[in-house]
Amino acid sequence: MQSQNPMISDFVKLMNSAAGTFAGMTREARETARERVKEAMGGLDFVSREEFDAVKDMAAKAREENEQLAERVAALEAKLK
Repeated sequence: MQSQNPMISDFVKLMNSAAGTFAGMTREARETARERVKEAMGGLDFVSREEFDAVKDMAAKAREENEQLAERVAALEAKLK
């Protein structure tokens, strides 16, 4: 049942407009915040996940080689004594 009162009708229209405006402001604030974060992060030197994983694998391999070389040095030192 719709009201025939123009005052209520105008109030409903006002509230609908306010809700639309508020939704637009929220969307705009979210986009602005997202852009500012992108700008702030753009200046930092971050690496990609692939680069990180590649360096991590290289470090693990170097650690293994270091342990093997330490064992060889210990064996050679034992022979000299």
